[in-house]
Amino acid sequence: MPLHMNLRDREPIAAALRRFKKLLERSGIHKEMRKRSHYEKPCEIRRRAELKKLSAIRKASTPRVKKTKDKK
Repeated sequence: MPLHMNLRDREPIAAALRRFKKLLERSGIHKEMRKRSHYEKPCEIRRRAELKKLSAIRKASTPRVKKTKDKK
């Protein structure tokens, strides 16, 4: 999955770098690099997935509080 970014005419380097960082963040490459920086045992992967599933279930089962605007 190659990333493409075109530089605009007379665009400052700082702005181009900021756009590039956002592009990397949106593509998920940086997250993937951090995830793969250390070896993770298969049992740890399964444990992490199970905890994520339980967290999602817990979050879905909690009652949602409706936000209301204060009338002044």
